[in-house]
Amino acid sequence: MTEPTTTSSSVSSSSAPVLRRVAIAGASGRMGHMLIEAVRNAPDCRLAGALDIAGSDAIGADAAAFLGFTSGVPIVADLRTGLQDAQVLIDFTRPEGTMAHLAVCRELGVQAVIGTTGFSDAQKAEIAEIAKDIAIMMAPNMSVGVNVTLKLLDMAARAMSTGYDIEIVEAHHRFKVDAPSGTALKMGEVIADALGRDLKDCAVYGREGITGERDPSTIGFATIRGGDIVGDHTVLFAGIGERIEISHKSSSRVTYAQGALRAVRFLSGQRNGLFDMFDVLGLR
Repeated sequence: MTEPTTTSSSVSSSSAPVLRRVAIAGASGRMGHMLIEAVRNAPDCRLAGALDIAGSDAIGADAAAFLGFTSGVPIVADLRTGLQDAQVLIDFTRPEGTMAHLAVCRELGVQAVIGTTGFSDAQKAEIAEIAKDIAIMMAPNMSVGVNVTLKLLDMAARAMSTGYDIEIVEAHHRFKVDAPSGTALKMGEVIADALGRDLKDCAVYGREGITGERDPSTIGFATIRGGDIVGDHTVLFAGIGERIEISHKSSSRVTYAQGALRAVRFLSGQRNGLFDMFDVLGLR
């Protein structure tokens, strides 16, 4: 396939949108469907590849069939086939799959927008190494609202650095496989950084039995799983005489898909490097 340079003979090349050729990982899943629909509706993006695991019933089907349209892009399991025409991959799958995808992206020079969560420290280090060769935007949550919330949490933590106990409560659907959520962990990291702490040293991920009094230097996490909850996050700053709650609640995955497309556009100006949504949204 070739990339068009104008939308019509009467429109100058300077006014025509610059098309970004996008591949989607996990194309037959709920988030994959949302991303495919978002790409299809974006005037500056074109679906160029669709990936799924070998053995999936979706292999060979048209990627947009669920929308009642024919995109001409089949869902494939072979990574090189699925990425050969793409400029950027959007991946909201699982750590093992994402790492395999990134290895091929590095080989082919394909950029990556990563929304996968649950990476180990070793995998994060490997992603940083891969980012020396290709541009990667990685964030546990691509919602614009969530990232504005992270900025607010940084401000709140600095202002309430003493005298307040900090607890993070998150809720997700019954199918989520990692806990706490990547967004909850990111919230904890932002708060810990603002306080000059390392989350690894101050996080408490569960309480049971006789725990003793709360250590004021800790950041607590509570996890809820049930039903079809898209994603709720609340950070509680509990002081003596007052309580501040900063919350974000998602009712649709559309926000994640639109955030991913903003990341795709941001990466168009990058050759390599590891970025996050603060970079995309100019929140540094």
